[in-house]
Amino acid sequence: MIMVEFKDVSRVYRNGEHEQRALDHVNLQLEAGKFIVVLGPSGAGKSTLLNLLGGLDSPTEGKITVDGRDISTLTENELADYRAATVGFVFQSYNLIPTLTVLENVALVKEIAPKPLGSHDMLRAVGLEDHIHNFPSELSGGEQQRVSIARALAKNPRILLCDEPTGALDSQTGVMVLKLLLSMARDMGKTIIIVTHNQNIAKMADVVVRVKNGKIQACESQAHPLSAEEVDW
Repeated sequence: MIMVEFKDVSRVYRNGEHEQRALDHVNLQLEAGKFIVVLGPSGAGKSTLLNLLGGLDSPTEGKITVDGRDISTLTENELADYRAATVGFVFQSYNLIPTLTVLENVALVKEIAPKPLGSHDMLRAVGLEDHIHNFPSELSGGEQQRVSIARALAKNPRILLCDEPTGALDSQTGVMVLKLLLSMARDMGKTIIIVTHNQNIAKMADVVVRVKNGKIQACESQAHPLSAEEVDW
């Protein structure tokens, strides 16, 4: 089943007479329940693609359909509902609330998500069950990133959008997190989309999307993706 479709989508940013075409007439179809990796150099348009799919930005041209619904025409209130019910985010910046504990940061999603998962369970899954009463300032950068991943997973989204989710993690912890994300796709039918420079992560993907200069260069299915343990980190 097609979960995501971009039809002739462009995103143009203008500053005075200067025009930057971050995405240029992109056409793309992604199936539900797949582990998808988007590869490309800096400035290729990867993060723009993620922001448009997440309802954080709107296309200048074209149509974006998610599960049969055209999100490119939604109002701000409708987009807020879409983000709350359908999409989870893992950003490079952790966006944790410094005055809340680890557990409280993750439990926040219960206020917006219609069917959240257990906060304790998700923190246990990312190896932070011993830090639930700590504040973000008491954690390393890698630990804060794992909190942000646990929070995104606890939202129980149909689509999880990840921008370099293992960038702040050591290889052992990165493998653990990737195994968890793979499990969310394989066992729970979530659509996981990861933007990364890491070619090794692409070896694990069901689908690899290659982006350059705002255009899709290739969208390749992999018949036999590797497991996290099989990848040479």
